[in-house]
Amino acid sequence: MREALKDAKVSHETSAAAPKSKPGGADRDWPRPARCRVVTIANQKGGVGKTTSSVNLAASLAMHGAQVLVVDLDPQGNASTALGVDHHADVPSIYDVLIEDVPLADIVVPAPEIPNLFCAPATLNLAGAEIELVSKVARESRLQRALDAYDKDKFDYVLIDCPPSLGLLTVNALVGGDELLIPIQCEYYALEGLGQLIRTVDLVRSHLNPTLNVSTILLTMYDARTRLAAQVAEDVRNHFGDVVLNTVIPRSVRVSEAPSYGQSVMTYDPGSSGALAYSEAASEIAHRNGEAT
Repeated sequence: MREALKDAKVSHETSAAAPKSKPGGADRDWPRPARCRVVTIANQKGGVGKTTSSVNLAASLAMHGAQVLVVDLDPQGNASTALGVDHHADVPSIYDVLIEDVPLADIVVPAPEIPNLFCAPATLNLAGAEIELVSKVARESRLQRALDAYDKDKFDYVLIDCPPSLGLLTVNALVGGDELLIPIQCEYYALEGLGQLIRTVDLVRSHLNPTLNVSTILLTMYDARTRLAAQVAEDVRNHFGDVVLNTVIPRSVRVSEAPSYGQSVMTYDPGSSGALAYSEAASEIAHRNGEAT
């Protein structure tokens, strides 16, 4: 495990002086950032909670006063499903933005369950985008161009949900984002491939997006009954320091069930351990870099 961490080095600059988070329910409206924060949520390892974290962090932030847009870059469209947004093949989607140069404003739709929350949906058409992007001009920065042309100042947060790979879709998300949030599961092999992700981030920072910053690491699928989960959490905190959120996301049946009902766990079962944990994590994110309006 410690060997896997050797290649994974990130800057601690932005969060070294981060204040402790307030409890999720301590105040109704959390601080809102001075400008829109574009946060890419990525980890090429599958099953670590990228989509779950994207949806539930977005829902928590929206429920506490922020205007939030979720950009679904995963061809499976799970984030769109969890937000209750229609994403069958004929729906205008992020595919049309990346491949056909359709304006982002033409595809963004509100999430029906939660005010202030919006989604740029993904359809199965996106599965072919990796190949189609190869021949496109400025193929790595097409999402960035779409975001720059869009009036994203009306949002406080744009959260970009990535597929479990380091292909062109994820590279587009890294180029388009200002911050990177990495979910890490508290299980064996959790850190496998993390060094490769950090090297990709360094390459993107060097050649395409110098402002990209690894701002947040979120520990997911924590099982307090196992010694392994505690060991993984300790190793990650020792290596990455203050970029790791204090809150850990526990294993939760409710979190897994919610998407099948087209909901986030925040609306499906707000009192569940998973919902409370995601609310705490979102509160930390808001208070770390947010400024009072």
